[in-house]
Amino acid sequence: MAQCEQVVTLVDGVISRMRALEAALPARDGVAVFNRVYLAVTEAVDRHLDAGGFPDARAAITLDVRFAERYLAAVDTVREGRPPPACWRPLFQFRHHPDVRPVQFALAGINAHIGHDLALAVVDTCRTLACEPVDLEDEFDGVGELLLSLEERIREELTPGPELLRITDPLIHLLGAWSLERARDAAWTAARALWALRGLPEIAGEFTERLDTAVGFAGRMLLTPLPG
Repeated sequence: MAQCEQVVTLVDGVISRMRALEAALPARDGVAVFNRVYLAVTEAVDRHLDAGGFPDARAAITLDVRFAERYLAAVDTVREGRPPPACWRPLFQFRHHPDVRPVQFALAGINAHIGHDLALAVVDTCRTLACEPVDLEDEFDGVGELLLSLEERIREELTPGPELLRITDPLIHLLGAWSLERARDAAWTAARALWALRGLPEIAGEFTERLDTAVGFAGRMLLTPLPG
């Protein structure tokens, strides 16, 4: 019981940190846009946990916390004047660009967090709980379903209405080129590959570096400035 209470406290700590960021950052800051989205996701996961929606609450909480810690570590890294992982670099570089729209900031952050951080968070969780990725599949899928349910809402809330968009608007084509569901599936494959490579640290490190770079490249494309 004490151990379960301890991990619940960690979730509360993660939510508190994101709420503090929300209060501290200007609303139009690209990191603030993503932070609001991620805070909503984390609060939804917390409510799902309270409702008994995960088969293994301890595993779900551990995955949720390890996942969030990677985003918060990137924030801390930038605050300390050091470069963040490549996957996060575009968001921090373009966070104040006037021609990048809010929905682009949100999806670039989700791209970095799902495309890179989620796979590593699965591996972190397996090490913490001394289990295999397959043991976390239900929890991974549960978190993924919550993310998918929120993605449509995110696009609706942050994308200009049809009266402001034309079929030729490049934003339509940019947003259509990225899929959270595909990113989630790729993250699960990457997590399994990294776990299989855990006894080969040099190769695992190279795989992680290439993953970081590739996700960063996709994030840079999502943040293409779109004047007007």
